[in-house]
Amino acid sequence: MRWIRELSQVGLDDVAQVGGKNASSGELLRALVPLGIRVPGGFATTAEAYRSFLRASALEEPIRALLRDLRKDDTADLERRSRELRRIVASAPLPPELEAELVAAYQALSRSHGEAATDVAVRSSATAEDLPTASFAGQHESFLNVRGAASVLRAVRDAYASLFTPRAISYRADMGFDQLAVALSVGVQKMVRSDVGSAGVIFTLDTETGHRGVVIVTSSFGLGESVVQGRVVPDQFTVHKQALRRGFRPIVRKKLGTKETCVVYGPGGDARVREVPSTPEQRAGFSLEDDDVLTLARWALLVEDHYSRRRGADTPMDIEWAKDGVTGELFVVQARPETVMSQRKGPSLRVYRLRQEGEAVTSGLAVGEAIAAGTARVVRAASELPLFQPGEILVSVTTDPDWEPVMKRAAAIVTERGGRTSHAAIVARELGIPAIVGTGDATTALATGERYTVSCAQGETGEVYAGELAFDVEELDPARLARPHTRMMLNVATPEKAYGLALLPNDGVGLARMEFIFADWVGIHPLALTRFDTLAPEVQREIEARTAGYPDKREYFVDRLSQGVGTLAAAFWPRPVILRFSDFKTNEYARLLGGEPFEPKEENPMLGWRGASRYYHPEYREGFLLEVAAVRRVRETFGLRNLAVMIPFCRTPAEGAQVLEAMREGGLVRGRDGLEVYVMAEIPSNALLAADFARLFDGFSIGSNDLTQLTLGIDRDSARIAPLFDERSPAVKALCAMLIDVAHRAGRKVGICGQAPSDYPEFAAFLVERGIDSLSLNADAILRTTRRVLEEERRLASRAEAEASSVGGWPS
Repeated sequence: MRWIRELSQVGLDDVAQVGGKNASSGELLRALVPLGIRVPGGFATTAEAYRSFLRASALEEPIRALLRDLRKDDTADLERRSRELRRIVASAPLPPELEAELVAAYQALSRSHGEAATDVAVRSSATAEDLPTASFAGQHESFLNVRGAASVLRAVRDAYASLFTPRAISYRADMGFDQLAVALSVGVQKMVRSDVGSAGVIFTLDTETGHRGVVIVTSSFGLGESVVQGRVVPDQFTVHKQALRRGFRPIVRKKLGTKETCVVYGPGGDARVREVPSTPEQRAGFSLEDDDVLTLARWALLVEDHYSRRRGADTPMDIEWAKDGVTGELFVVQARPETVMSQRKGPSLRVYRLRQEGEAVTSGLAVGEAIAAGTARVVRAASELPLFQPGEILVSVTTDPDWEPVMKRAAAIVTERGGRTSHAAIVARELGIPAIVGTGDATTALATGERYTVSCAQGETGEVYAGELAFDVEELDPARLARPHTRMMLNVATPEKAYGLALLPNDGVGLARMEFIFADWVGIHPLALTRFDTLAPEVQREIEARTAGYPDKREYFVDRLSQGVGTLAAAFWPRPVILRFSDFKTNEYARLLGGEPFEPKEENPMLGWRGASRYYHPEYREGFLLEVAAVRRVRETFGLRNLAVMIPFCRTPAEGAQVLEAMREGGLVRGRDGLEVYVMAEIPSNALLAADFARLFDGFSIGSNDLTQLTLGIDRDSARIAPLFDERSPAVKALCAMLIDVAHRAGRKVGICGQAPSDYPEFAAFLVERGIDSLSLNADAILRTTRRVLEEERRLASRAEAEASSVGGWPS
């Protein structure tokens, strides 16, 4: 055929003939189907067929005339020109030879599936899209569930016309492409019956930070348009790449989406598709099984590996997939290089931080890690877009690809619907502006004309605050910062920020607090799950609601906690992550859902039943074993053996031995598969008996807050004696020095995870001089303290050099 190519006959070298999308589909069919990936077959019209269509209908001059003196920032003018261009293109007849070839190719595809007229997807594929450096969400139209030769012909003309949507015209102008130099190929592929299955998008990096260590799979019921166009908040699964390659099952995060609607086949023959509300059952359950998630992630790695080899460079991918609900088979339906995070070069990272607290008005999924402030403009329909002013915050239910010319003038974007792979999210990411999607109430919570601050700098949840809040932006070049001999680690309180924090210059996580993770990710007292039948009926009802989908209440705790911990271990892999087992005080445990019946009333919880003393005690041991089970899942099922554990508030070596025995009972054994177990040094006895503790544990981490409190006999919460609380006290420093000396003689490592090195650079310098192995710092102090440590190490090296010279030679 002259104007038609089978997709299996084209590949990445044929972009000029069949456009980026069809070339990629052909590449998948030729290179990756033999490796076990399923890709629906089909055919494509060539770019020359489109040019022939323009010539045969004498359309080139009318198109040039309508595009002359284009004012792309004039929304109304752009829309008027676009509407007329699409009308003249869609109404022009196809050349008879092209029409005949299309009919013949469609009939052959139908016969290959045993049907007289099969259902197909008709997709636009421009010769300047899906390139490694040029792509944009939803530039051109696709048409789903197209049946019959006449419908295919009509869909091809409509696809040609979509080359002149406002977003496509504006995009080509921004990219510097000649408007008529870009041609369109049309791909026709057999539909995957995901209308009765599920579909979504895969990215082979973290879309918010650019972290390359994970695969992100999003999924919703029905055809994939609901995810791609941002009509729903989809389910999201995070899979760790290297552990997957090593044969583990590392789904380190599963987040249930609201999945508000589904796109399904319309009733009747050529009633293409329609959007319907999801059922309560669909909203309450995941749209994809774990085995399917892992299969898709493995396929994604195969696709990424292949494209990286073909391009000679690491090439993260953006992949669309579908599951056929009739056959149960998975398919990859499209693949393209990811063009936002993977293209970010630039010398620096920008770290945003709010300097003020404010009133949160609404919240949703954060896109990007920036902060912006401005005046809100609530847009409920496209007809209101001409009112939008540059620098305003665009607020809407969702966004449409046609809104792109306005979106790029926004300070920030806030939508009620959509997930991190929605149109609004993809566009915001490419434009480099903060966005919050899936708020549920943005158009009613925010008001046109009011000032707001949009913050995406606090993790995966973005907040919109009333008024303009002050914030800082620090720009840094990680590559230019020298690395000291002392290991510089991070204190990480929340898994949501892990992928971004992992990109800072660091040597791992010196302190991750178990209690912070299970307060946020579980929120239920462990014993309320192990002794559920003893609870009051109203508490049982609340726990039943929160643990819906988990018949085994214990599994809810282990599953949720392992996801939080696993996210941290995945983000920083292969660097060590030291997880401190829970160290709530009794009054804090009591505030967890269902916790009050299990906690004693203590006069001074700070010095009471906390830390190690709980783990082996018969009244909490079963709760501790749930924590142990979560750690085992991260290390053994997820395969993230960079996770180490730490015991807090361990008063005596005998108590340490009892904790290790309780861990062993739960199957977590020090030394097995390289497991390291540390002990917090936060009680004077930890330093005074350091040699005995060193026989039990692999190392120490100094908790300077508690150590100062207990050394000086100060209640650190007392305002009256607060001026006496100072980690730089000679007594505290003496204990730290003693601990370091004894531990090193025993061959054990010592770090510090308390607040002092973050607050006092001179205290950090003292510890470096004493030979501490690592400092674990808050993220906002890591760069400042790293510079101070480098200075101290240089000073010590110079002093050693001078001392060596003074005695007439170098030390051996």
